[in-house]
Formats: sequence, structure tokens, C-alpha cells
Amino acid sequence: MEIAGVVERVGAIASVRSNSSAGADLIESGLVAVREVQAWCDAQHAGLVRQLEGIDSFPEQRIANASKKSLSQAAKTTERSTTLKQTPKLADALGDGAITADHVDAVTRASKKVDASKRGELIKRADALAAVAKAGTVDEFTRRLDLETKRLQEDDGLDRLARQRRNARARTWVDTDGMWNLTAKFDPVTGIKIAARIDTTVQTLFGEAEPADCPDDPIEKQRYLAAQAVARLLLDEALGNERSNDPAPLVRPKLGRPEYVVVVHADAEDQVGPVGEFSIPVEIPARVLATLAGDADVHAVVVRNGVVLHAPGELNLGRTTRLANRAQRRALRGLYRCCAIPGCTVAYDRCKLHHIIWWRNQGRTDFDNLLPVCSVHHAKIHNDGWVIELGPNRQLTLHLPDGSVHATGPPGRSQRSTAA
Repeated sequence: MEIAGVVERVGAIASVRSNSSAGADLIESGLVAVREVQAWCDAQHAGLVRQLEGIDSFPEQRIANASKKSLSQAAKTTERSTTLKQTPKLADALGDGAITADHVDAVTRASKKVDASKRGELIKRADALAAVAKAGTVDEFTRRLDLETKRLQEDDGLDRLARQRRNARARTWVDTDGMWNLTAKFDPVTGIKIAARIDTTVQTLFGEAEPADCPDDPIEKQRYLAAQAVARLLLDEALGNERSNDPAPLVRPKLGRPEYVVVVHADAEDQVGPVGEFSIPVEIPARVLATLAGDADVHAVVVRNGVVLHAPGELNLGRTTRLANRAQRRALRGLYRCCAIPGCTVAYDRCKLHHIIWWRNQGRTDFDNLLPVCSVHHAKIHNDGWVIELGPNRQLTLHLPDGSVHATGPPGRSQRSTAA
């Protein structure tokens, strides 16, 4: 993109911003212009970083000072600059505003997943996918890169799993607020066990009541509860019992076993026969999956076209309780991988179960009245006038305050949402 093109887009952005009566389409065009200008700026930033790397032995410090970012953030920009140097087609697309810096960062992340001997080939393939990056979202491009990564892997994943286990790391530090921090990364087998333990502990500790000092913000609330669960697991103590001045200390419960759900699809028109799958959000070699069952309770849920044909446990609780039980959560897990709102990718385990007919409006805690939604969308439904309806096969219809309507097919189907 030439300088004149950048100036033209900046003018278009200013025009939209100054137009108080601008419609949604015009505002969207302004957002596109912002994306294009931002991409051009990111391309120039990468070019300046390359220039600086040629004359400075520690460019990250200058980058951090100029960008008002941390050294770790500055290091990521040097990685992006390196990737762009190796992918000229993507570099041109970024400079033209046709892709975003996130597309480039996806290539950087993908290159770290393969052996050094195969990294060059993956970079070459990624650059050849510039047209895919231009046409798709970052998520779509990432999935394509993952496919290329799989094609480069000649084994069944066990060699990669061994490498991942060797790359497990943890570190601790104290930040400027005096908070003790912990970060860690694990291989997917270990990680899924830890995630299951954390989720189970959150449900066990806070299923009935949340701590008095729990944040109000829905996202921060989930992070806070997860932190309490991690501390509980590491210390094997209920934190509330250690606080003598806590007016409502936590009762130390017996932690449950993690659960895995095997989903059996019985969609005759789509598949030759039932297909079982673990509802696990990471890649694990096939022969390793069976070992997970020894550390958890495994339940089968059979679904067809948005309908649960079989799920263990009681699925209809009526007005006896506001909170869903584990049987209901398992059955819904069989239908939903993530938040039910169209376009949202927040994982199911991070969602709340919302009453379609609200509990305070005499809604029942029955399976057909429950829907998984993330904390953000749950707040919009309760506070911002979003209205949702479910059809007989759980087709979702979303009515927004601006009058627009979005509809989806049954969950788990490859159907895009439609807007009216």
C-alpha cells in the first residue's frame, strides 16, 4: 500500500467518526479501513525492527522503550519480523492491508510446533498460503496451518508428545503489585488432566456459593475461581479456612474425580455408523486416549441432529434447584463444544448454563431449558436485551436490540448462522 492509500483510508476513518448518523455498513467500512491502516503500520514496524537488528545487539530494549511495552512483548515483535523476512508473500499482503499481524503470528506459532528440520518447509508452505490468509480469518488460517503441520508429521503423534513432555516448563515471579505469579505449560495429556481437575474443583468448591470477595466482572470471576481451585489443589487446604478473619470460610469438601464424555454421533445421513469421540479440546495421539480413562469417570452421550438420544442421570430437575447437575452438564457437553451464541468460540468448560426461561420467571432447571453461554454473552442476555429461543432440535434464534435476528441449525452441525 502506498502512502497515498494510507492517507485515503485515514481520511475515510475520520469521515465516519465525524458522521453521527452513520449506519452500520458505513461504520463497518471504517473498521475495514482501520484494519488496513493497522496492518500497514505493523508491516512498517517489522521493517524498522529488521533495520534495528542490523545495528543493535539488543534491539528488544529499544523496541520496548519506543513501543512502551515489556521486553517479552518486544521479543514477540522480533519473531514477527523474522517470520515476515522468511515469507515475502505474507509480508506483501500485510503491507497492503490484506491480512493482519495476527495471521503472521499464527505462522510463528505453527513453526514452533515442528522439528527444526521441518520448520523451513512449513514456512515455505505458509507463504504459499497467502491467498488463504487474505480470504480467511485468523482462526481459519490457523486451522489450515495446523493441517499443514500434521502433514509434515510422519509419525502417529507419539514423537511429538515426547517432545512436548520434554518442553514442559514452569516459572514464578513477583510483579510490581507484589502479587506472586505462576505460569506453566505442559504436554496435552498432562494438561487435559490438570484442566479437568481445576474444573472439577471449581464446581465442587463453588457450585453452591461463591466467595464473598469474588469479582463481579464475569471474566475476572472465572479467573479468580480458577486461581482458588489451583491453590486448593496445590496446598490441599481450603483457603478460606486459613483466614481467621473471613466471615464465611470455605468448607473443605472432598474433591471429585475428573470426567470425560464420549460423544457418539448417530446422524445417519452424515455418517455410516456411530462415531465415538472424546470431548477433549487438545490433540492427543489415539493410542494415548485410552490411558486417560483410568484417571477419570467416562460417560457416553448419544446425540443425533441436536437431540440427545441417551445420557446417564436425571436431566429434568424442575423447580427443585436452580443449579444444573452433572448429568445435565454431561448431556449438554455432548451437543456443544463451545458457547452456543453464533461466532463465539469460548470453550464449553468456560460457559455458564443459562435458563432460556429465566429462573426468576419460573423457568425450570430442565435439560430443554438450559443452554451453555460464556460469561460475556450471559451478561448481555440478562442486562442488554438479548433474547434467545430454541427450536425442537435446538435451533437457536437470537434477537438483538437493534432488531436483527441471527439463527443457527442444530448444535454440532456444520451450519453457518444466518442474519435477518
